[in-house]
Amino acid sequence: MIAAVEGYALAGGFELALSCDLIVASETAKFGLPEVRRGLVAGAGGLLRLPRRVPYHLAMEIALTGEHFTAARLHEAGLVNRLTGAGQAVAGARELAAQVAQGAPLALAATKRVIVESADWDSGEAFARQGEVIRPVFTSADAMEGAAAFAQKRPPVWRGE
Repeated sequence: MIAAVEGYALAGGFELALSCDLIVASETAKFGLPEVRRGLVAGAGGLLRLPRRVPYHLAMEIALTGEHFTAARLHEAGLVNRLTGAGQAVAGARELAAQVAQGAPLALAATKRVIVESADWDSGEAFARQGEVIRPVFTSADAMEGAAAFAQKRPPVWRGE
């Protein structure tokens, strides 16, 4: 999923953005977890996801201060994938989605699955576990179509099989 953020993404809004795979934000967007300033805790995933997406010390600053952070700062930290002009986040998200959609469906699903699941894999088993996920992609009709389209210098036509 791709989050398109305009304006404020605070508390649950920021936690929702953190649950997405990609974030596109306007240059005027602000992010934060202000719960500590209300006597609350960001328990809808913010404290679990944030330290996996930005450096530890930045995650701690965001979570412990409750301050608002600009999209530009979080772009520099690698959390925001793309910055757009004000009012252009949805258009930017659609553009990014169109780029992602150029990939083959089975390959995209396997790629995302490996990235998400491998965080818990032991390094000794990682390649074997990855192989289980990706092996069917290499024998798929889409893999044959991708090779044929490349050789014929044409766009592939994915079927998801």
